[in-house]
Amino acid sequence: MMESLSALALFAKVVELQSFTAAARATGLSKSAVSKQVARLEDRLGARLLNRTTRRLSLTEVGATFYERAVRIIEEAEAAEAEVGSLAAAPRGRLRINAPMTFGTMHLGPAIPAFLSQYPEIEIDLSLDDRIVDLVHDGYDAAVRISTLGDSSLVARRLAPARHVICASPGYLAQHGRPAQPDDLRRHNCLAYAYRRTGAEWRVVGDDGPVAVPVHGCLRSNNGDVLMAAALAGVGVVLMPTFIAGPALAAGTLVALFEEALPDGHAIYAVYPHRRHVPPKVRAFVDFLAAQFSTVTNWEPAPAAIPPTPDH
Repeated sequence: MMESLSALALFAKVVELQSFTAAARATGLSKSAVSKQVARLEDRLGARLLNRTTRRLSLTEVGATFYERAVRIIEEAEAAEAEVGSLAAAPRGRLRINAPMTFGTMHLGPAIPAFLSQYPEIEIDLSLDDRIVDLVHDGYDAAVRISTLGDSSLVARRLAPARHVICASPGYLAQHGRPAQPDDLRRHNCLAYAYRRTGAEWRVVGDDGPVAVPVHGCLRSNNGDVLMAAALAGVGVVLMPTFIAGPALAAGTLVALFEEALPDGHAIYAVYPHRRHVPPKVRAFVDFLAAQFSTVTNWEPAPAAIPPTPDH
């Protein structure tokens, strides 16, 4: 097998350099040795791969097809070898991470000390920003994103679901009434997240299925903490991920209104640039996050208890 890979690599080098002499120089072999190995490869395949003249080399039709396959095989073999080497190497160096502001402060930040304790040769440079950054252009090794991911050149690993709820404080509901159906939200002060893709619409599952409800209100912000504080103060109704609202819902300082809000398939992902060889520090960080957030019961509010039915 290794002899076959060596012959493939030598054939590819001859094609790349368009010369047996140049290929011999590049590989440290004699010209006759290179020529013999390529000839043996042709004999084994039972096909001529190269047209040889005194002045130039050219691929035959069969040779051109074989060359494309050979290059892919060589690249895969090199990637496998590099991956084994990466797994054996200790993760080290500076790791530049980007994450959403509120998720970063509430969940990622508290998890990082355990990661650094596990990998003492890694230094983390964490940037918190709710806008979507260009990882490659801005020089980030990885990012945490909360969205529905479309086609992308990034590699994405799903960490956890990101369920959303529509909620308000008991004080707000006592003053303004509780919306009985999604369309009632039109008459309420709805606090808006500035980066929401659906804009001024909230998607809610009602009795007749999913509906998109136009909403408006007195506050719009690109930060979840600001909207959370306003909702807790009784300013209005908010659409919020449970990783932010969970503790308040569990404590009763916020009340969920439509449990099946926003059926949009959002999830929390670790993303990183597509590379042939993922650095050990990135692989270690993504694996750590996957283990850390594999269970999200810490931010999902417990179901409301059902009172026992009295005996008659």
